[in-house]
Amino acid sequence: MSRSVSSGGPPRLAVVGNPGSRRVALFQDAVAAAGLPEARTVPWLGVLRDGARFLPGETVRIESPGEDAEVDRLLRDADDPTRVEGSALWYERFTAAVREVARAAREAGAQLLDAPADIAALFDKRLCHGLLDAAGVPVPASPTSGPAGAPVHGWDDVRDLMAAHRMPRVFVKPAHGSSASGVLAVETAGGGRVRAATSVERDPAGRLHNSLRVRRCTTEREVAAVIDALAPDGLHIERWLPKATQRGRAADLRVVVVAGRATHAVVRTSASPMTNLHLGGARGDLAGVRAAVEAAGGSWGDALAICERAAAAFPDTLCVGVDLLPLAGWRRFAVAEVNAFGDLLPNLTGLPGGGAEGLDTYAAQIAAVLERARNDRVSTTP
Repeated sequence: MSRSVSSGGPPRLAVVGNPGSRRVALFQDAVAAAGLPEARTVPWLGVLRDGARFLPGETVRIESPGEDAEVDRLLRDADDPTRVEGSALWYERFTAAVREVARAAREAGAQLLDAPADIAALFDKRLCHGLLDAAGVPVPASPTSGPAGAPVHGWDDVRDLMAAHRMPRVFVKPAHGSSASGVLAVETAGGGRVRAATSVERDPAGRLHNSLRVRRCTTEREVAAVIDALAPDGLHIERWLPKATQRGRAADLRVVVVAGRATHAVVRTSASPMTNLHLGGARGDLAGVRAAVEAAGGSWGDALAICERAAAAFPDTLCVGVDLLPLAGWRRFAVAEVNAFGDLLPNLTGLPGGGAEGLDTYAAQIAAVLERARNDRVSTTP
């Protein structure tokens, strides 16, 4: 992150986001609660159409471009926000827009809280996985990881890679997807049987759409048709690791890391392989998870340290959301993904001892920004 010009006072904030979105509203609430002036909102629509403009010395947060149909249309050339196809075009245009934000901030002498290079890696699951692996973060095995990963042109490649790497169960993910969009949990069994769980549905014209329910594909032909349609946008393959369970449901965690510290965590449980809350997942019992880890001889502190190590692979970004997989038995963990905008967890307060007790995820970030500004003033005082 570039450093802003020291002003001797509290930082002047700006947020690049969609006015009226939940994310911008929650950020503004945190700004107001800290006693700061309202952050200046720089709309994504304006950035995409006319470029970005910032004021000297502003501290700039880059927020998700989601929840705006016109912004989505400009990024993907699609009029239906439920459409799955077009993620490669979305990625190309979004990362170009982020670079434009960085250029404008640099020219104005403003400070970014999110680095363009980090965002570009976080929105390419292949690059993200490769960076985590290189940093020694435990991740599911993947034949598509990193710049040298195997290319995937369709179902034939997926099937061959599963066989070559002895992976009878894998997750197949759009390289630039989010919120489980387009993800398939694929299983093979004896006799050449193939099945998958996914939230993708095909309309009568063969187009792919996100659904709010997880359905089953029960034939290889059906699985192949979905994967072949997704492949032009880029695909990432990961070994499907057996998750620990809570009350008979698969469990994982979203852990928010702010300024290098794991500050918030929520347990997600589901009867399906996808635990995303919007797909029918439910919040689980965090105290129960901690107790299960300790009872199994594991360490909750080590689990959080894994998340902090994952966040450290993206050193120029203030906040990330880490998807942590507790493996069956509760003693070992792996990181499935790291999310650039993984902090949308309303009303979730900080972990005990995490430095954000009593604060939600946005308030914790404002506190970190203020702490950084105080440190900057101290370091520049003669």
